[in-house]
Amino acid sequence: MTRPDPQTSSTPSRRTVLAAAAGVALAATTATAAHAAAPAQQKASARLVDNRTWTTYTDWRSGTGHGIRALSGPRPGVTLAKVAGTMSYTDPHLNRTADWEYATWTSPVHALTVPATEVIASWNAHTPAGTWIQVELRGTYTDGTLTPWYVMGRWTAGDDEKVDIRRTSVDDQSDGRSSIWTDTFSIDDAASGLRLVSYSLRLTLLRTPGTKAAPTVWRLGAMGSDVPDRFTVPASVPGFAGELAVPRYSQDLHAGQYPEYDGGGEAWCSPTSSQMIIESWGRKPSAAQLAWVDPSYADPQVCLAARSTYDYQYEGCGNWPFNAAYAATYKDLQGVVTRLGSLTDLETLIAAGIPAITSQSFLKTELTGAGYGTSGHLMTVIGFTADGDVIANDPASPDDPAVRRVYKRREWENIWLRTKRYNASGGVSSGTGGVCYLYFPAHPTPAQRRALAKVGVR
Repeated sequence: MTRPDPQTSSTPSRRTVLAAAAGVALAATTATAAHAAAPAQQKASARLVDNRTWTTYTDWRSGTGHGIRALSGPRPGVTLAKVAGTMSYTDPHLNRTADWEYATWTSPVHALTVPATEVIASWNAHTPAGTWIQVELRGTYTDGTLTPWYVMGRWTAGDDEKVDIRRTSVDDQSDGRSSIWTDTFSIDDAASGLRLVSYSLRLTLLRTPGTKAAPTVWRLGAMGSDVPDRFTVPASVPGFAGELAVPRYSQDLHAGQYPEYDGGGEAWCSPTSSQMIIESWGRKPSAAQLAWVDPSYADPQVCLAARSTYDYQYEGCGNWPFNAAYAATYKDLQGVVTRLGSLTDLETLIAAGIPAITSQSFLKTELTGAGYGTSGHLMTVIGFTADGDVIANDPASPDDPAVRRVYKRREWENIWLRTKRYNASGGVSSGTGGVCYLYFPAHPTPAQRRALAKVGVR
């Protein structure tokens, strides 16, 4: 779990603020018959979410670059090839100002198929020591005016304070019509009808002056969505039944460990879920990467995941794009943040061998068998029973064997896909509207490609 219910906490979570700022005026799609429910939701998903990603050599050649080189080969990307300039950056978390050489790449303008109230960028990159990247977004509103260039993240895989910056989101970004809430662009008053109709992404690659090290970016994109305000969602019809082999890790085993990272393991649902999925693909950290962890701690790779996803501004490990970027630091893995439209979408992925990390919030009474309530929690969906119930690796468990849970399909579907909910105090709080992270190979099988494409990811 990431935070207590915001109505019982003195400080509202960024998800609560985001939901208040981003109420959506569309009506929820309803199914007219049980057998039509799943197709209807697939169509709704296509209308409500737009994914655009730059990953191919042709994609990288289509942008505007200054000092970058597009890379071909088995994993195309862009890298810093020639210094376009030098910039000064004051790291607010290290209280240090330093100069950095940089190059830039700007995407073509992408016209959203779904005029959006929210946009979340994500990226996959290699950042050697002394290098980092900055991702920015500038969009066009429905009235033709432009947003500022918003910083969506400053990211590096490393955290050696001698040579690296502190990875960070950037607060207090707004033009009075839209704002950035940690990792999410949000229209301030969606009820006004204002939407974002297009955007460009700008990538800045930076390194220590005079060095040869250079960051490389393999994947850059964003997910725009216009998910309706809804307290409930239509029920889907059970389809695929099966279960994937995914390691089980408990965040609760790490309670009190390394409190400098989000207060310790009791808040590490996101990195714990990320580590489970990373290892399900056969990737593990090296002994050298784990050498700093207290040898008495179980599952030291969970400590590494927390440290490697920690956002020094948000002061937490739950930054969605930072988790996807961490997954992509492992050999030939990709990570992306998206929204799905139904459990049918999840069944499609599981059937192709792709587990998913989902974000949800709920009261203790709303999820039978969980034994807790939360204003924000990440779980790993690994399968479905013959009755269609959800098999999840829930990191909020007392030990590793207890992580595997079976949750009722209808309850789970609703707490994940809704955008509004009633909290323990009777007030209205946010829901994530189907947000999930997907981690998959850099070279998916044909069946995996088809499944990803079916849910709008390439």
